[in-house]
Amino acid sequence: MKNPEELKQIVHDKYAAIAERGTLPDGSSPSAILCCGEGDCSFAEDYTQVGGYQADADLGLGCGLPTEHARIQAGDTVVDLGSGAGNDCFVARSLVGESGQVIGVDMTPAMIDKARKNAKKLGFDNVTFHYGEIEDLPLKDNTADVVVSNCVLNLVPNKAQAFRETFRILKPGGHFSISDVVLRGELPEKLRESAELYAGCVAGALLQEEYLQEVKHAGFQNIQIQKEHQITLSDELLAEHLSMEEISRFKEGDQGIFSITVYGEKDKDCCGPECC
Repeated sequence: MKNPEELKQIVHDKYAAIAERGTLPDGSSPSAILCCGEGDCSFAEDYTQVGGYQADADLGLGCGLPTEHARIQAGDTVVDLGSGAGNDCFVARSLVGESGQVIGVDMTPAMIDKARKNAKKLGFDNVTFHYGEIEDLPLKDNTADVVVSNCVLNLVPNKAQAFRETFRILKPGGHFSISDVVLRGELPEKLRESAELYAGCVAGALLQEEYLQEVKHAGFQNIQIQKEHQITLSDELLAEHLSMEEISRFKEGDQGIFSITVYGEKDKDCCGPECC
């Protein structure tokens, strides 16, 4: 199994290639990340009818539509973790309006450059993008009214720290809405160990109950699953990692891979990571 730094480098290289060339390092389509292999899949949500949508910022890399459930209000400060080319930030900007602020954070410089160019082209001076890692956000305590993220936290090795940082930057009374990938039941080890699947959002995923426990341990309250969708792995993909017998057991079991959108609140009376 790769160590956290090696896994981060895998993710960085793939997303940098998408930002710079529109393809993965091997020349394949970005959709291969979401499908965790070649071929069609119904993973990413359709943004085209959403207010604030910008086609140039949509790389098709999400697994939900967190802004739809994030209860964003005019004048809010919204932070998008793993902001990519800026798609969710521009949608959020249409909700916060001129009086609000949207801040994107991403660990890939090429994505930051692409997002900034998109914002400049659109003339948005209240949408900014910052280089940084989710486990060590370059933002002050109590910055955001709302935090959103779209299919990114599952790629972070230290998810407990990622949620602690999310809690830290939220204002008391703030909340998050995060779309992510989780597992139910045990995914076969050969799938979990695949670096290709890790960068494609599956092998980095936690069991759903573990994921929700990390959210709770970070200090969040009123935790809810706002939306869920099961992800189907093709026979061709499974055959790359499992024997026919293992595939049969996998399909007959109760395990699976799901896209979920999770909501959580920071207590309005909280004054620190562990509250007062």
